[in-house]
Amino acid sequence: MNEAGMQAPPAGRYRWVVVALLFAATAINYVDRQMIGVLKPTLSAEMSWTETDFANIVFWFQAAYAIGYLGFGRVVDVIGARFGYAIAVIVWTIAHMAHGGVHSVTQFAMARFGLGVGESGNFPAGIKAVTEWFPQKERAFAIGLFNAGANIGAIITPLLVPWLTVAYGWRVAFYATGIFGIVWLIAWLTFYRRPDQHPKVTQEELAYIQQDPADPVEPIGWGRLITVRETWAYAIGKFCIDPIWWFFLFWLPGYLGTRYGLDLISFGPPLVAIYLLSDGGSIFGGWMSGRLMKAGKSVNAARKLTMLLCACAVLPIFFAQSIDNLWLAVLVIGIATAAHQAFSANLYTLPSDLFPRGAVGSVVGIGGTVGAIGGMVMAKYAGYILDGIGSYTPLFAVAGSAYFVALGAVHLLSPRLARVSISQTDRPEP
Repeated sequence: MNEAGMQAPPAGRYRWVVVALLFAATAINYVDRQMIGVLKPTLSAEMSWTETDFANIVFWFQAAYAIGYLGFGRVVDVIGARFGYAIAVIVWTIAHMAHGGVHSVTQFAMARFGLGVGESGNFPAGIKAVTEWFPQKERAFAIGLFNAGANIGAIITPLLVPWLTVAYGWRVAFYATGIFGIVWLIAWLTFYRRPDQHPKVTQEELAYIQQDPADPVEPIGWGRLITVRETWAYAIGKFCIDPIWWFFLFWLPGYLGTRYGLDLISFGPPLVAIYLLSDGGSIFGGWMSGRLMKAGKSVNAARKLTMLLCACAVLPIFFAQSIDNLWLAVLVIGIATAAHQAFSANLYTLPSDLFPRGAVGSVVGIGGTVGAIGGMVMAKYAGYILDGIGSYTPLFAVAGSAYFVALGAVHLLSPRLARVSISQTDRPEP
């Protein structure tokens, strides 16, 4: 122990191997997810898609994500992260590779629906694994690290997929990238176990992981969870911010192409720059709240101060449409996406901050479902606005204000971020 009574970090470091596996899975998840955004100009030209057609395809992905997120949240609470994650990757890899054989908007929507079901398991399983492997004070940083895989996936996609498409065609691009999921699945089943069952974990590291007060691990029913204000603090936060990230992911390549005259090859470097900034934001968000806690701030103050800073950093996105210089626009958008990831890393930590382990996956699932419903609304809105007036300004205005609304909802519903009582889940612990 150190002078403050906090247990010092142990010699064992296997928990960071787990984070590396989660990082890799999230990167693959986002390669598979973002490909349709990168290929939007190519597919729109070949298949004569309107903005509404594209929005409808995104809508059905979001609908499946909403359904699957809720289901996978429950699955990982019941069967654990190891097999819950494996099931998710199997489903999404099959659906991803199926994209290579489709020929119509309806068939694309069906393939995206399958992808949405599988990919919805990524974050419930990942956060469940972090809850099992990390003490509370390290969780935001660990989540920030594995969440940074989203940005690496978003960086790899505009570099790899245009090359594959030009060389071999877009259908082969879907088949080739599907191999990543198969390789990861083998690695996950080989290396992942719970820390108390893992031969690579020392007793010292296990004691460090388990330093927080014990709580029950049995699943808690949805009927109880949906009556708790803290569940809705997380879920409404997700409803507000998730659609903004979906908007960046699916519409940003088309925006850069339309606004700055870029094509399949030339919009790669701007997208890479944006998501490199995002990567830094994801890590910074987790680090900052952890640093504030080490400096003596409460969990409540550390999380909310970090999220407030992030909300302020998104504000310049209001003016993105009016910026004529490509790289200045990239900077403004990149700061906004970095702030999103930093905000998200802290929001994702709230279920493990507030709920016993047996409820974390289910709460994450509820929040993810509500967030995906927000994404469905955003998809329809984007298609309507872009086909109707052809301007991204209203979409950027929504993006600029969403984080303040999310933080306000979190604070209103959980002003102290007090842990929820196990025996009486409608009342927080004192």
